[in-house]
Amino acid sequence: MKWLILIVGIASNASASVLVKMAMMPPRKFPSPSDPLGALSNLPFWLGLLLYGVAFLLYAAALARLPLNVAHPVLTAGAVATVAVFSYVVFREPFYWTTIVGILLVIAGVALITVRVG
Repeated sequence: MKWLILIVGIASNASASVLVKMAMMPPRKFPSPSDPLGALSNLPFWLGLLLYGVAFLLYAAALARLPLNVAHPVLTAGAVATVAVFSYVVFREPFYWTTIVGILLVIAGVALITVRVG
């Protein structure tokens, strides 16, 4: 159950990032001095904000079940890797071989941090 909480937290965090990116793309509006209420119709922004809140609550729930030095690296690295994949799939942003190597190194680093030896 504790790992499921982290996985859903990662998905929530990464999805929130994608939605906020979508919220910043035309023709959507973001608050400006000339149109402060324009952001009210920016649904991806509000959904992204909601999902960041859900991700935070799931992170807190994971901390109740896992040590901080496990939960935080897994959630953070998982979100970084997931956002990199989402940015390619959703926005067709470049996905270089260095991105793949970086994701693998992050995963290896988190595995080394979280493994229990001794």
